[in-house]
Amino acid sequence: MVFQIFLFIAAVFILSWLSSRIISALVDVAKFLHWREFIIAFFVMAFAASLPNLFVDMGAALRGMPEIAFGDIVGGNLVDLTLVLAVAVFFSAKTLPAESEMVQKSAIFTSLIALLPVLLIFDGRLGRLDGFVLLGAFAVYTWWLFSKEDRFKKTYRGRPPHSHVKFFWKFVGNLFKILLLLVLLLVCSQFVVESAKMFSSRLGISLSLVGILIVGLGNCFPELYFTIISARRGENWLILGDLMGAVIVPATLVLGIIALFFPFNIPDLSPFLMARSFMILAALLFWLFIRSDRMVTKKEGLVFLSIYVLFLLSEIFIPH
Repeated sequence: MVFQIFLFIAAVFILSWLSSRIISALVDVAKFLHWREFIIAFFVMAFAASLPNLFVDMGAALRGMPEIAFGDIVGGNLVDLTLVLAVAVFFSAKTLPAESEMVQKSAIFTSLIALLPVLLIFDGRLGRLDGFVLLGAFAVYTWWLFSKEDRFKKTYRGRPPHSHVKFFWKFVGNLFKILLLLVLLLVCSQFVVESAKMFSSRLGISLSLVGILIVGLGNCFPELYFTIISARRGENWLILGDLMGAVIVPATLVLGIIALFFPFNIPDLSPFLMARSFMILAALLFWLFIRSDRMVTKKEGLVFLSIYVLFLLSEIFIPH
């Protein structure tokens, strides 16, 4: 049992490290291609940070354990909207600003999309029609982002290259590095799925609860890591963009792909009832706090942290 716990923790940290390497390589590619800041914040970081979700959840669905996949998405979104957001505020110099109109409107999308999976699973099934709904929600959000022409004006620069030729070969090298890291990510994700199955068997708890409490938290480590790094560097424009993208991408694109190709049933939804209630509360407060003062304060960060702690205590001590 101890060895399996160590193996799970090691696999989660390796997944986070692989995600960080992929993001670093993608940012270098973005510099070479002169991509814009909003693309980096909302897509490059969010997509790369969601890769553990994609590989772990696809592996779980393929092996007949969709409860792990769905629990990972619901639990991960709850962690992002409470614990990760709280950490982001605490590590920021003062508050977490949200003045721009794009962030304000994205907060509405984020709150609604975070609730979409728990509403679609209400009948105990996530079918292909639900998958199209989730992918459609992702397409609408993507179209809305790219329709904002003012978001294409500012190029992400970072450190300038020593020479154009050297930077080109670095660009090519990064493409190969990304492919290699994706293969390693796929292999490592299978250890997470196997460990989750072991936790369920040894601890006598459902796969759904393992997905919500353990896998969901573990797969949020990339967002947690980059939130702390971005806050320390004062790159506040990255934090909320990455955070909202990390909620939207798994809840729509990742879950939509799984529902489309591997539709599944979850007969017992009782483990999700508590998570659903706290998700509604967290999504509502996230929208209210950002809309009210156009920022997230440290006091509000304490509120989000308290919600997550209460959620954990409720899941552990209240019988399902």
